[in-house]
Amino acid sequence: MSTTIGFIGLGMMGHGMAKNLLKKGYGLRFMAHRSRDNLDDLLAAGAVEVGSRAELARGASAVIVCVTGSPQVEQIVLGDGGLLAAAEPGLMVIDCSTAEPASTARLREAFAQRGAIYIDAPLARTPKEAEEGRLNTMVGAFPADFEKVRPILSAFCENVIHVGPPGHGHVLKLINNMLAMTTAAAIAEAMATAAKSGLSLQKLFDVVSAGGVNSGIFQMMVGKALQGDLGGLKFAIANGQKDLRYYTHLTETLPTTSFLAEAAHQSFVQASNLGLGEQFIASLLVAQEKLNGVTIVNTPSKRS
Repeated sequence: MSTTIGFIGLGMMGHGMAKNLLKKGYGLRFMAHRSRDNLDDLLAAGAVEVGSRAELARGASAVIVCVTGSPQVEQIVLGDGGLLAAAEPGLMVIDCSTAEPASTARLREAFAQRGAIYIDAPLARTPKEAEEGRLNTMVGAFPADFEKVRPILSAFCENVIHVGPPGHGHVLKLINNMLAMTTAAAIAEAMATAAKSGLSLQKLFDVVSAGGVNSGIFQMMVGKALQGDLGGLKFAIANGQKDLRYYTHLTETLPTTSFLAEAAHQSFVQASNLGLGEQFIASLLVAQEKLNGVTIVNTPSKRS
């Protein structure tokens, strides 16, 4: 089997993934997706830039796609010169994006008609762990296909978890992100209430940190924000908004109720409408400051 991997999506997560594939001895071909800012070290390490998806896929054992969501994945697969047209029998396409399960199912069937395998393997953790080769991935695949793809994913993942048949990776990812984003929205609202009441935010942080309500998200959001740092959770509000929208779409198709997810989605929409969409998740606290006339984030300008 070829040890060459094609890669599309060298963004905040993709760069670290690609770097670790090279470190583990895989050949790497890539197409620049949106930015060229982080390509030099990959090229220096032996990565090869190509100009078409046909070149990317030709003779490769797998192509990894790591982009924002379903519209971007569908354009890469189905657009002019798309990956589907370039797919040869036996090619594995590994979708590490957070995507809508219905879209994933359509693309999987389209690749199957060409004898190619489409595997959903969305990611957890942050760009820091991507650079360290310590991501988590939840893989939806038939058992035999999972065994084929596991060594590739292990090059940049600490935990490679087979979560079920094709499609279950993207479903689990949406549920995981719904839990994370609703938690973040609730934290932001609670911090605004605490600030408005005059409660010590540091004392709130100390008490929550010592109890069962504590979480990694609370620490990344509030612990950093009280030091004036809004970069503790490096995930954009606009991406959280998109993931909550995908989740609520999923609940409509099942159907199941989604009162909390719908409310959290609207809090993300509101933050985006306040101009914070491209900011990291902790800027939900800034949205609450604007809406409620309070101070939560302890920036130097607010301390002076």
